[in-house]
Amino acid sequence: FLYMRLGIFGGTFDPIHLGHLILAEHCREACRLDRVLFIPAGQPPHKSERQITPGKLRLEMVELAIAGHPAFAASSIELDREGPSYSADTLAALSLEHSGAELFFLIGSDSLLELASWYQPARIATFATVVVATRPGTERPNLEPLRAVLGPHAVEQLVQHFVVIPL
Repeated sequence: FLYMRLGIFGGTFDPIHLGHLILAEHCREACRLDRVLFIPAGQPPHKSERQITPGKLRLEMVELAIAGHPAFAASSIELDREGPSYSADTLAALSLEHSGAELFFLIGSDSLLELASWYQPARIATFATVVVATRPGTERPNLEPLRAVLGPHAVEQLVQHFVVIPL
């Protein structure tokens, strides 16, 4: 396998919109990613009470939105799996599927604030570098809740890149 810097961008994408594409492109440029993989969530555990569009249709929307961008691709990995979609499990599977690739997990600063409540958040850092996208003028999020869950030094290891997205 050739060495690759692979961005992993998961989300409900219901629907995918220009903000998602801008975030992915800015992270791609800032982190020198060879490819960004868009992954529509199968069953997002934090949105279980909300009605979402069927996964097949959300995947088709993603494929249409990224068509023509040579560094963007879509994956159905979470849609193909039964049960809730956990980022830690997806990253574990992708690290096997793309052995030799360096994984970068792209999230917005809003998701970073929720990360402490995610399933096995510390495992995420074992598979990928977390890249947090923020808007210009936005304060860096308060990382204390994450430190309480992950430990004092884990957060600095987990979050190595803040990318400012001019939206």
